Amino acid sequence: MQGILPTTVVGSYPQPEWLVDRQMLGSRLPPRTRALEIWRVAPEFLEQAQDDATVVAIRDMERAGIDIITDGEIRRESYSNRFATALDGMDLDNPGTALDRTGHPNPVPRVVGPIHRTRPVEMRDVQFLRANTDRPIKATLPGPFTMSQQAQDDYYKDEEALAMALAAAVNEEVRDLFVAGADIVQLDEPYLQARAEKAERFAIKAINRALEGITGTTALHTCFGYAHIVHDRPKGYPFLEPLADTTAQQISIESAQQNVDLGNRINNALRFVDRERLILAPDCGMKYLSRDRAFGKLRALAQAAEKVRAEL
Repeated sequence: MQGILPTTVVGSYPQPEWLVDRQMLGSRLPPRTRALEIWRVAPEFLEQAQDDATVVAIRDMERAGIDIITDGEIRRESYSNRFATALDGMDLDNPGTALDRTGHPNPVPRVVGPIHRTRPVEMRDVQFLRANTDRPIKATLPGPFTMSQQAQDDYYKDEEALAMALAAAVNEEVRDLFVAGADIVQLDEPYLQARAEKAERFAIKAINRALEGITGTTALHTCFGYAHIVHDRPKGYPFLEPLADTTAQQISIESAQQNVDLGNRINNALRFVDRERLILAPDCGMKYLSRDRAFGKLRALAQAAEKVRAEL
């Protein structure tokens, strides 16, 4: 880990226009089933193209001065669908429907049998990232509670049972990502905020099952919603105190706003969190920004962190 006040990203970074149809990506709800139509590159060249774009994202984060980097989630159509759709027990050819955070219906995987992870899903991604940077690296996975809210359950007929089955699959993947070289593995759980009443019932239990027996550094990200999609912005987190009961070592919360003085924001946070325990990051959903804007945000964050460190 880098000294005090290390900087990181939540997960994603903009995918280049030559790789994905960015207009199509930004004009729809985040896909829960596969969305192969967004890729511009022919299938036989897609993996090579994704690798090349991932290197671009890695170098941008390094140039910006970010301490703990990700692969930008360049190979994903959304933060969650790549892992969720790789699990046995999901019928992808006959998807179901679930309400998204906007309240609109969105096609989702349909659960038709026991959930099992039959193979590592993101292990190669982490190995590739590890081979292409000397900086600490973070891998990201969708959390079990959120995935349970992004599926149509025609098998368990019980959301908690589904979440616990998903948690077991996530646990297997987390173990493999540490073997692949991850320094931190982060679970993304945006539906803690979006489905707080259900989260009260079984989210912490599912998250702790996903992290059971894990000895590496783990993080839990709680999203506040993509601004370009969730227009009715909530006033605060309805599900924050229960996170003290998770076994994750890091909790990621968002407080982004326009025209903020980053130095003041960092110093305000230091009133409540010891400097040895504070990690700095931008908002999530950077994949929907232009590359210039995303890089500018990361550079501004790194510069602000450097300035505050010098003043401490």
